[in-house]
Amino acid sequence: MYSSIQRRAKLATIFVALSLLAAPIATLGQTRIEMPSNKYSVRDDVQLGQQASVEAERQLPLLRDGQVEAYVQDVGQRLVSAIPPEFRHPEFQYRFRVVDARDINAFALPGGPMYVNRGMIEAARTEGEMAGVMAHEISHVALRHATAQATETQKFQIGSAIGQILGGIIGGVPGAVIGAGSQIGFGAGALKYSRKYETQADILGAQIMARAGYDPRDLANMFRTIAGQGGGSRGPEWLSSHPDPGNRYQKINQEAAQLRITGPRRDTAAFRQIQNRLRGYPQARTMAEIARSGQQYPSGQQYPNDSRYPVGERVAYPSTRYRTYQGGQLFRISHPDNWQQLGSGGSTVLFAPQGAYNSQGAFSHGVMVGVARTNGRNLRQATDEYVRGLLQTNTYLRARSNNYQRASIAGRSALAIPLAGRSNLTGANESAYVYTTLLRDGSLFYVIAVAPSNEFGTYQRTFSNVINSIQLND
Repeated sequence: MYSSIQRRAKLATIFVALSLLAAPIATLGQTRIEMPSNKYSVRDDVQLGQQASVEAERQLPLLRDGQVEAYVQDVGQRLVSAIPPEFRHPEFQYRFRVVDARDINAFALPGGPMYVNRGMIEAARTEGEMAGVMAHEISHVALRHATAQATETQKFQIGSAIGQILGGIIGGVPGAVIGAGSQIGFGAGALKYSRKYETQADILGAQIMARAGYDPRDLANMFRTIAGQGGGSRGPEWLSSHPDPGNRYQKINQEAAQLRITGPRRDTAAFRQIQNRLRGYPQARTMAEIARSGQQYPSGQQYPNDSRYPVGERVAYPSTRYRTYQGGQLFRISHPDNWQQLGSGGSTVLFAPQGAYNSQGAFSHGVMVGVARTNGRNLRQATDEYVRGLLQTNTYLRARSNNYQRASIAGRSALAIPLAGRSNLTGANESAYVYTTLLRDGSLFYVIAVAPSNEFGTYQRTFSNVINSIQLND
């Protein structure tokens, strides 16, 4: 008979064996990763990432496609859930946005904001390869490489160093206008890590992939895929900002051999569907082309204002942050802070996002506010006259209803009527709502809200917020 000690030892051995069999991946032999030394707090990472993401989203043309973004977000969250417990930071908020740029690039900011170029998704041969890039970037965030690298190189106090780190991330001096030249480098050179940190991100990225059900060898393959598709003397932006620490392909494959998974996800129908969806759009511009076209500066003082800027391209989501515009002594209105204000001192003013307007006054997304003189003796007659003139000028539009809807502007009785048609400029179906109310001198105050028909539902809340913010002072 076994002694009680022998029985307990045998049971413990059996329990360990069964636990290993039940594990989704085998971790014996995987490389041990040490968190780098870091004098900054996790809160500093979060603050830096939040500040830098505001600048990024003011300058980068984010893809407005809910299906694509939801898919990338789903892959990203699957990877985030696979971060080993010792590298998880509850304060970090990982979120994933798609940039409508052709460059093969992706970057993640401290604290979790991550941006994947459309060009990167189109270049990947499988979902696993795309996930490999994302896992690598997530690893830089989880290991806090931005502030760890600053710990090694900066000699400033924390408050000053935060500013210096932010300046490095956004490619300029904090609080200053970021010029076109520096914005091209956003994420391409600013987050260029040391070779030892690249090795760590490769290894942890492989481990995260395995834990999430992907084959880590797809990460190694992705480096070869994008190297072959980069073109030009400089090569792909992502490789230029992620230097090979030496034998990268072999090291990742060696790590993968230690990480066994069953039935890894490599390619999926969803990935192919997203690639086909992206390739159905007009070709994305390069970051250099975006810069030359006059991409927005953080100060809001420069924006594209010529007919060469393509109207109706995919534009950024309306910001949830608003700023106020004072229309002389007559009215006040709030609009998303990533929309530009065009026109002032005249009878109309337009608020629209980047890529949604040209110098002829045509716009595909946004709100126009103005005052018109009519011969109408009441609101209904004045609105009839104004809408008839609007439809005569914009012959592609048709009223979707013969009846007006009751509305309110600044607490006054107002009317609303929906319009629709295929835009002559964009070739896409467009929806618009015209809102009107009378001023005390008998003039007609109007608001026109416009968006492509397939996006109008997304914009409705923003349009409501804008209209509800109006104050009239006549």
